[in-house]
Amino acid sequence: MEHSNLIHQLSELVSENQNPDTLDIDILSTHDVIKKLNQQDHLVSQAISKILPEIAQAVDCIVTAFKQGGRLIYLGAGTSGRLGVLDAVECVPTFGVTDDMVIGIIAGGESAMFKAQEGIEDSRSAGIKDLKAINLSSKDVLVGIAASGRTPYVIGGLEYANELGAKRIIISCNPRAEIAGYADIALLAVVGSEALTGSTRMKSGSAQKMLLNMLSTASMIRIGKSYMNFMVDVKTSNQKLYARGLRMVMQITGVDQKEAEHALDLADKQVKLAVLMLLANTDCATAKKLLERTDGFLRKALELNSTLRK
Repeated sequence: MEHSNLIHQLSELVSENQNPDTLDIDILSTHDVIKKLNQQDHLVSQAISKILPEIAQAVDCIVTAFKQGGRLIYLGAGTSGRLGVLDAVECVPTFGVTDDMVIGIIAGGESAMFKAQEGIEDSRSAGIKDLKAINLSSKDVLVGIAASGRTPYVIGGLEYANELGAKRIIISCNPRAEIAGYADIALLAVVGSEALTGSTRMKSGSAQKMLLNMLSTASMIRIGKSYMNFMVDVKTSNQKLYARGLRMVMQITGVDQKEAEHALDLADKQVKLAVLMLLANTDCATAKKLLERTDGFLRKALELNSTLRK
């Protein structure tokens, strides 16, 4: 009887219901199984398209925090936590930010990335403890991620963030997610029941990944981390990323590889700075000042340079 309450809670969740479109999936051919899964995956982007205004509101909230020196913190357990860590880690090379600007926290710590530790998600105090460990403050934005919308670990973290006055965003795949009651902004991507009942690493996981991509990417764009659709703050920290950055310089400015490499060397391997130097026909020091005056926006720096030269 001790699990009867939880069984009832799960029965109320859309993400835990049996999918009527995949009842025969266990007797289908391999091709037809894949076809069914693909059909279900198509529902993910449709669900996200219905909450675009809320996503935009969340991005504006994150941008405001960044401008005030705050951080973006992801908190989740299991698949949700892993997806948060993944998005946070990839912000560093993609946008050239410090590794403490976007932080992913998973219940159970680093080892939980590689081996499931599902029991830890039942502890509210663990969520609080993990946020205290990174000194969560009122300037930060906490994004609680839980497909079910009821994870105690995440709820504990959201309650603690509320006590501090930090902004709270939640991501869930259930329309009546419990964690929505602890949030300033609720992103509820209702993708429906899974192809395999309760396997929320599937459509729900895909929805969470897409939402996290949108939150971080749009926020970075809004603070000047792109020029046109180029990620000009890419961190050229390995051969592939350097080549990617070099190619961007060539694509944006039209110069050949030799000139692009020379500009990158003068710019200490910073793509944005190299592009500005070439397009504005200026030296590194002047280019840096232009970017400082325009909060790192390359397009604005180019416009300012044109204005100053008139």
